[in-house]
Amino acid sequence: MDHHYDPQQTNDYMQPEEDWDRDLLLDPAWEKQQRKTFTAWCNSHLRKAGTQIENIEEDFRDGLKLMLLLEVISGERLAKPERGKMRVHKISNVNKALDFIASKGVKLVSIGAEGKETMVEILRLETKPSWCLLSCFCPSLCLSLAEPAHFALFCLSHSWKDGLGFCALIHRHRPELIDYGKLRKDDPLTNLNTAFDVAEKYLDIPKMLDAEDIVGTARPDEKAIMTYVSSFYHAFSGAQKAETAANRICKVLAVNQENEQLMEDYEKLASDLLEWIRRTIPWLENRAPENTMQAMQQKLEDFRDYRRLHKPPKVQEKCQLEINFNTLQTKLRLSNRPAFMPSEGKMVSDINNAWGGLEQAEKGYEEWLLNEIRRLERLDHLAEKFRQKASIHESWTDGKEAMLQQKDYETATLSEIKALLKKHEAFESDLAAHQDRVEQIAAIAQELNELDYYDSPSVNARCQKICDQWDNLGALTQKRREALERTEKLLETIDQLYLEYAKRAAPFNNWMEGAMEDLQDTFIVHTIEEIQGLTTAHEQFKATLPDADKERQAILGIHNEVSKIVQTYHVNMAGTNPYTTITPQEINGKWEHVRQLVPRRDQALMEEHARQQQNERLRKQFGAQANVIGPWIQTKMEVQLFSFSFSFLACQSKFHLTCRSHEYSNNTAPLSFSCFSLSVPGMPWQLSFLGCDHSGTLGPEEFKACLISLGYDIGNDAQTGMMDCEDFRACLISMGYNMGEAEFARIMSIVDPNRMGVVTFQAFIDFMSRETADTDTADQVMASFKILAGDKNYITVDELRRELPPDQAEYCIARMAPYNGRDAVPGALDYMSFSTALYGESDL
Repeated sequence: MDHHYDPQQTNDYMQPEEDWDRDLLLDPAWEKQQRKTFTAWCNSHLRKAGTQIENIEEDFRDGLKLMLLLEVISGERLAKPERGKMRVHKISNVNKALDFIASKGVKLVSIGAEGKETMVEILRLETKPSWCLLSCFCPSLCLSLAEPAHFALFCLSHSWKDGLGFCALIHRHRPELIDYGKLRKDDPLTNLNTAFDVAEKYLDIPKMLDAEDIVGTARPDEKAIMTYVSSFYHAFSGAQKAETAANRICKVLAVNQENEQLMEDYEKLASDLLEWIRRTIPWLENRAPENTMQAMQQKLEDFRDYRRLHKPPKVQEKCQLEINFNTLQTKLRLSNRPAFMPSEGKMVSDINNAWGGLEQAEKGYEEWLLNEIRRLERLDHLAEKFRQKASIHESWTDGKEAMLQQKDYETATLSEIKALLKKHEAFESDLAAHQDRVEQIAAIAQELNELDYYDSPSVNARCQKICDQWDNLGALTQKRREALERTEKLLETIDQLYLEYAKRAAPFNNWMEGAMEDLQDTFIVHTIEEIQGLTTAHEQFKATLPDADKERQAILGIHNEVSKIVQTYHVNMAGTNPYTTITPQEINGKWEHVRQLVPRRDQALMEEHARQQQNERLRKQFGAQANVIGPWIQTKMEVQLFSFSFSFLACQSKFHLTCRSHEYSNNTAPLSFSCFSLSVPGMPWQLSFLGCDHSGTLGPEEFKACLISLGYDIGNDAQTGMMDCEDFRACLISMGYNMGEAEFARIMSIVDPNRMGVVTFQAFIDFMSRETADTDTADQVMASFKILAGDKNYITVDELRRELPPDQAEYCIARMAPYNGRDAVPGALDYMSFSTALYGESDL
């Protein structure tokens, strides 16, 4: 700690020295000591200007270096010196120096620029020469020492003679350089040499005194000692300034390092997000169709996993990226740094554009998935229907070719011939009835081909086989009819009733089989219109049931008539009806089955109709609520985002409930609403203060305007306005505070000491003013570096590593450009351009 120089105190303890031996002035040894000490003292200052002297009389004779010395030790600019070589120029320069000394209160007695005295005589002033210069330009000298030395100095000549004073002075400021406890008072020569060597080696203080001269002199010259002691003051005060400068630089570099880390974090997060978008969009744009429903269901499940697992974290990253960007810009603005400009293609707007492309691709992929699933559902339904009809037809045609190729009519009786003929006619009717089924099978196969069914080759082969068999059946049927007609001429008897029964029973049986197929046929509908169409067709079918029942009763009546005739006339009927295999029991069984299927079909259609009505109501409800919430969100987005964040939470649950109405059934295809589209972009929950006074610190009016714009009621009197704890926390987070509960509790203890649970506007202003008041400028940082460099225009690597912490020293070394000035030395670094670059005033 520096001690303020008090001339009166100095006079008090130096009063016995006032009667010093004036004959000493004529002592050559004393003059040599004076000359040596003062020369060394002058050089300790002149080397800061890059020069030195060897002979006081000669080197100061032209006055140039004397003026330079006065400028260095005073820190002031003297009048412009004369550069001529003539004596008049030298006298003018010396006079300028003497005038400057006199202007500082130093009395000059019988001293003139034209005198021929030595420089020691020139500087022999009224109150002792070197002491006057030192007391004028270096007033704060160390006159007492603190522990551990417990050493007090009262006499500038005797108190320093044993060397303990010098050692104590060094130990007080740099205890690691001298072990004071090992020094001995009875060994002054060792003590003095130790102090002088350590000062020269570690403190850069030139050796102005000789230990032998001090020990061998009864009373060492106090002015020489005072001159030497002043060098310690400059060394130690410079170290204190260097420490202060280093602290300031550390603070600035810490802020800069933190900002650079935030920039690196933003760049990495932006790169990762953009890379994910670039990888995801091609996957969403892949429209390669699948052949099976299982494969498409897997794609749909993958898409749902994307929506449920992969996309939400990226939405959070996008929002966090915007928050980090705004937080970084706020910190840079508050610390007088230039705004952050991300790399090309990584601006927030670029990320939003890429995200928009992702959303568009996602929407198109979802629509394609739904259409493909509907297409495959339709294909699977048609394929199943084809297989059912083909199986029924193949079952019906099984053995028909062999039957038509029989020669049983050749050995048959007349009645048997007639029976065979009638049976054949019944077969032809049955064959004609199956013509419709064959046409349906061909039509379904054609539709499967048009819809690009993956198994179309096997379908076509099976269809072709059925058609070829059908053509063959037609040819065989025609051939057998011709044979039977030839035989018919030989046969005259036929049982018309059996024939009539066979003719009517066969188509009726075919009709019932078709009815059973239709009643059991599955249906897939998506709209009320489709189910209404099926219901209308079913009602039309039910309208034909009375006529069908009459037909059934008529067919059964024919069979009953045959039975009556047989019973009445005791006809010997061996076997069943020769014209058909359809029995009354079969007709009744199928009819009963049809009657059971009708109410089941009614119930299924009613349930599907109710489901479609419910779906329509949900569609309309969703559209109505979405049309309400959509404009609400748009309106809220146009006001302050910070205020909107709290209102949005309440509305979010309502919108979530509305969207859940879409999940109405597991048995139907997903809903899509083309009439409504809602998109809520990621909102940066960020608070930015734009109003600043000229110093870069937010003023109370700016804080007040910002809080009013965010919707806080601070009242007419700023003292009465307040916000609750959660609002205050949100403000801190938006300004970049990263704090846990403990840190927030500490801040609350400052702004709410009475634990009222609220923060007043004045408490908020006081807290924010303290947080934002201490800022630095490029000029301040540059001045700090200049102190560390010893007033040089450059700084060396060793100086940086000596004065700064290791990590920040290496940070500066890696970023400082080489210094190219005329006074540059090897390894010199340009701290000026580095300081301005920290504040965006130049490039590193």
